[in-house]
Order: sequence, then structure tokens, then C-alpha cells
Amino acid sequence: MKLLILFFFSILCFDAVAQFTLSGKITLEGQTESAFGAAIYINELKIGTTADTIGNYRITGIPKGSYTLKVSYISMPTVTEKNVRIEQNVTKDFVMKSGANSLDEVVVTGTMKEVSKLDSPVPVDIITAKFIYKNPVPSIFEGLSYVNGVRPQLNCNVCNTGDIHINGLEGPYTMVLIDGMPMVSGLSTVYGLSGIPNSLIERVEIVKGPASTLYGSEAVGGLINIITKNPSKAPIFSADAFSTAWRDYNIDLGVKFTPGERTSSLLGVNYFNYQNPIDNNHDGFTDMTLQNRISIFNKWSFNLKNNRIANVAARYYYEDRWGGDMRWNRSYRGGDQIYGESIYTKRFEVLGNYQLPVSEKITLQYSFSSHDQNSVYGHVPFIADQKIAFAQLLWDKEIGKHNLLFGSPFRYTFYNDNTTATRYLDGQDHPDKIYLPGIFVQDEIKAGAHSVLLGARYDYNSRHGSIFTPRVAYKYKFNQTDVVRLNIGRGFRIVNLFTEDHAALTGSRQVILKEALNPEQSWNANLNFVKKIVTGNSFIGFDASVFYTYFTNRILPDYDTNPNQIIYDNLDGYAVSKGISLNLDFNFPFPLKILAGGTYMENFQKENGVRFRPVLTEKFTGVWSLSYEIQKAGISFDYTGNIYGPMRLPILSEDDPRARTSPVWSLQNIQITKKFENGLEIYGGVKNLLNFTPPANSIARANDPFDKNVKFDDQGQVIATPDNPYRLTFDPSYVFAPNQGIRGFLGMRYTLR
Repeated sequence: MKLLILFFFSILCFDAVAQFTLSGKITLEGQTESAFGAAIYINELKIGTTADTIGNYRITGIPKGSYTLKVSYISMPTVTEKNVRIEQNVTKDFVMKSGANSLDEVVVTGTMKEVSKLDSPVPVDIITAKFIYKNPVPSIFEGLSYVNGVRPQLNCNVCNTGDIHINGLEGPYTMVLIDGMPMVSGLSTVYGLSGIPNSLIERVEIVKGPASTLYGSEAVGGLINIITKNPSKAPIFSADAFSTAWRDYNIDLGVKFTPGERTSSLLGVNYFNYQNPIDNNHDGFTDMTLQNRISIFNKWSFNLKNNRIANVAARYYYEDRWGGDMRWNRSYRGGDQIYGESIYTKRFEVLGNYQLPVSEKITLQYSFSSHDQNSVYGHVPFIADQKIAFAQLLWDKEIGKHNLLFGSPFRYTFYNDNTTATRYLDGQDHPDKIYLPGIFVQDEIKAGAHSVLLGARYDYNSRHGSIFTPRVAYKYKFNQTDVVRLNIGRGFRIVNLFTEDHAALTGSRQVILKEALNPEQSWNANLNFVKKIVTGNSFIGFDASVFYTYFTNRILPDYDTNPNQIIYDNLDGYAVSKGISLNLDFNFPFPLKILAGGTYMENFQKENGVRFRPVLTEKFTGVWSLSYEIQKAGISFDYTGNIYGPMRLPILSEDDPRARTSPVWSLQNIQITKKFENGLEIYGGVKNLLNFTPPANSIARANDPFDKNVKFDDQGQVIATPDNPYRLTFDPSYVFAPNQGIRGFLGMRYTLR
């Protein structure tokens, strides 16, 4: 009996301490490569491992029990299997399948085709709507402040207009698309980036480097493609409203309609209002432009026979903004008593695509925009009208290892204003009409781990003649996590001075055109390396790029030769923009996510043997985002920030007391969000934690904006007087950062699915 009892307890003890092994193989569906680096994790035990070079994995020391297994791979959706019983050594295999929730997002901007981000021969950065919500902003223009290598640049201290710089290149070198259509260009470059409802944005894709072969001559430095939500997949209703301590109010609304089985529609409205003049730097001018803006967007999606798709969207945009002397009101508009800059903007857009009912995959893309601007800068009126019609046929064809894309774009631009840009020698006003037909071909050739993308585009500009922009890209895929890419391409851009450079209109400087401005031409190269390091149930993403752009002609404003003039001339020499950037992405097994990036740039122009750095071009930039979530409580924390290196600033003379270079400065924000199960979110936080603002004397001679008390000599040079010892004239172009200091914000977001 004693022996039986001892034997019985021995079995119990063995059973209690017994530990088992889980092993197997992780493979990829439809691929010969193994899932090297795939992570398998046991939730309850907080242990895991990664697959070896042939996909095998092994976890030892597992107590008897029932567990939840999670298998993740950097380019596939996570596989979760619950109630896996382990009471002996278990062998279990997994097959990773691609899907909509893949960590490796689908992109379209680099090649005009839907491909996974990892498989794209062109490096593409993706900014999701969730990322934008980490620091709520009233427009996508401000939302790009925390993207590495991308900097929204304010161009005027008075009206707060701006553009997007990519890798140190000015805004006109960046093409902005909406759903792949060139909607923001020319006149709307300055004012068209506002009013796109954030609630309608699915994601933003950014290409840094040459894209002229596919998208035309404006995509010299890169492009930003704002992709709106698919109406069939959008929430039934969404609303987002927030305000800051400055009493600016922003409201985003989105409503989904399904009028038919194959038809769905999405209506979005954005309204922004700021009517609270503030002058914290005591220069007598508004620190932030007052704005009253509404944007209405409506998109329709149709599922046609044989899985063909058609979409059409329209947007109406109206804005009334003014900035200037705190005493200004509309009775002073256009006069020379009280200085103000007042801009009325009306804009209408329509865009869409239609897959033709033929056996081949042929798609028609089309867009039309009408932009009407009525503005005054002090006593200088600027009345402009721009209409752009665009259409192109795309033929997507696969032949063996060749993935071909043919395109035949056509663009018509009508432009008229009240400046010398459209006034001929006869003294009459002549609207500018440009026809731009073209053709391009792209061939992506795949051979195992190698991929080559060849492209060429020919356009004929009715004013400047033939434009040829070739492109070549090479990609080598080491495995499912490591890729190297090389892109080389030519850029070609026609300068539209008064529509793109706000400095040509504001302030008291005279605009001087030394000669007819020729098209800008450049060559661009970009080398990119991406690596994903998987460790247990977490991974580290590493994305590094080296870029180089060489301009044979570049048109930049010359602020230095004469303090009373802005001189534009063709480049007698060359210009270079080069640098290196690094992005790091940390994903941990606990709910912490860190994104960080930095870019170092060297931009210079060499003319007549003299090398100099363009104004408002930073040496380096850095961005970061830290997110932590307490899942059970539904609370999340977001800490975002950026930092900018010194820039050369446009001073007026050697006597100008303002600093010649900007300091190193940073904008940092923190946000707390509470999520409820019914789709409601309440968020709040603090913007500009360091309370950074530019110098109070950024606007030169703000007390005399019409230069009524400035004395000039016979050569037009400013004479020093007791009232003007530094020989200054009114100039609001000395701007590198927003004037809004530290402020709190509070908002509410609701989504009904």
C-alpha cells in the first residue's frame, strides 16, 4: 500500500512539473522563401521565439495548459490561434497569408500600381490618418510637420501662407496630388493645401525624389499623394471637433451613403474659424492670420461589372483670411492707411477615374479645377484666375516578366492675373494658355530577387517645347524584411513666379526679372535601404536614404544684392541639394510604439564662382513620436516633436540688427486620449510645450509698412535717419517658425461603423 501511495504521488509531482516543447515550421503562402524572422508568442506565458533561416521554430519549457498563440511576420497579418492545448510535445505549422491588415502596406504612388510597400521599386513613406490624430491639426499642411524630411514652410509673417519642402527643396518642387490627380499646383500651391477634411483621408503617400516620369514636370523634388477613403469601406458617420486656447475652432464631419447595392458615397465637411486677433510679440501685427474657411467634399464609388471600378469626387473650398495691423478692418482693404493682407479664395475641383469596359486593363483618369483669388497686400491688389483640365489614359499590361504601364496625359492650363505676368508690350491683358500633351511608358522587370524599373516620358509644352524626363530604378530584395533600392531620374519644371512665390507680392521690395526665366532642370539620385529586425514579439524598422539633386538651372529669389528688390534670374552655374536621412520604427510586445527620424542636408548654389546657401534651408531636421496605450482603461498617450537646424534668413542689409541665421528650434506636443466602447473619443493636451516663438522683430519696420518715412538716395538705396538708423524697409519675409506659443487644446471624436 505504501508503495502504491508513493507511486501515485510521484506521478502527480511529475505531472505538476512536466514541461513540454512546441515546435514547427512557418511558411509563406505561395512563395518559395521561408518566413525567416517570423515571431511566435504565447500570450499567457509572455514567452516567444523567432523562426530560423528555413522557417523552423522551437519553444521549450512550456507547462501543461491551454494557450493563445500569436504568429506575426513583418509583411503579413498576424495569425492568432486560441485554446491550443499543450499536454505533450506538440508540432504545429503555420502558413502566413497576405491580407488587408498586412503590416506591409499597399502603395500606389511610386509606380501608379497597387503593390506592397516592400515590393515597390520606389521608396514610399506612408502617413496614416491615425498618425495625424497623434497631434490634431486643422489641415494636412500642418499634419506633415512630423514627417522626416518634410517641412511645412511659412512664407509670410502676415498672411501665414506656406508650402511643403521635401529634403530642403522649396515648395514648388513638390507636387501635391489628391487620389493621384494633380490638383494642388500653380496658383493653389500657396493656398490649396488647407481645407482637405482630415476625416476623409485614408493615408498620405510621400515619394522623396524624382517622380516626373509618371506625374509630370512639377514632381522634381518629390510628391505628396493624399488618398481619400473608399466610400464602401468608410464609417457610416464620423465627427471630429477641437479648439485651442487661442479660440480657433475646427470641425470635421463625414457621412456615408449607400443608395444602391453597387453604389456608395461619402460626404465630408471641414470648417475652420479663427477670429481672435492676438499680438503677443507686441509688434502691432497679428501673430496668426484670421481665417474663416469651409470645404465640402463628396466622393462616389461604383462597382461595375467584371470587378471594374469607377470613382468620381468633387470639392468646393472657400476661405476668407486676413492678417496685418491689429487696427485693420475691411474698410482699409486695398488702402495705404492701415496695412493688411486680405485674401478671398474660391475653388472648385472634380476628379475621378473609370475603368473602360474592354478586355485589357485600361483606365481613364480625369480632373478639373477652378481657382479664383481676390487679394490685396497692403495697397497692392492681386486678382488671379486659374483653370486646369487634366486627363490621361493608363494601360496596365503584363507580358511575361515585364509589367508594363503606358500613359497618355493631356493638361490644359488657363491663367490670368493683373500683374505683368500676363500683360504684354501692347499694354493689354492676355490670359496665359498652355497645352501640355504627353506620353510615357514604364516597364518593371522582375527576375528573382532583382527588379528593374525603366521609364521615359515625353511632353510638349506649347510655350517651351519638348520636355524629356527619363527614369530608372533598381531594387534587390534580400528576403522578406531587407530591401535596397536605387532611383535615378531627371526633373524639369516651368517657373510660375507670381503663383508660387508669395514673396513676389508681399512687402515693399520691388520684383526684378533680369531676363526671361527658362525652365529649371535637374538630375536626382536616391539610394534607399530598408531592414526589419524581428526580436521575439517585437521588431525594429530601419530605413536609411542618401539623396543627391543637381540643378543645371534653378530659379531662386535673390534677397541679398539689393535690400529693396527681389531679383529673379536664370542660374549662371549650378545648384546642389544632397543629404542623408534615417527612420527608426520600434514596436514592442507591450503597448509602446516609437517612431524617430532625422535628415542632414547640404544645399548650396554656385554662381559666378561664388558658393552660397539658399535662404530658409535648414541644415538638419529631426522628428519623433512616442505612443503608449493602457488598453484596459482605453487611455493612450502621444508625445510628438520635431527639431530644425539653423537656416540662413533674408536680412535687408549689413546694418540689419536681426540675426542672419535662425537658432536650433523645436515644436513639441503631448496628448491624452480616452476611448469609449461606443466609438467616442475625448482628447486633450498641450501644443508647443517649449513655448518657442521667433524673434519679436521678425517683421522689419512694422511701424511703417508703406515706407512713408523711409528716405532713399538717387540710386534707390535707403538712407540712415534717426527714425531708421539700420536702413530698413518694411519686410515680412523673415519667417521660419509660427508665432503661436504654448497653448492647450481639447477635442472630441466620434465614429459610427
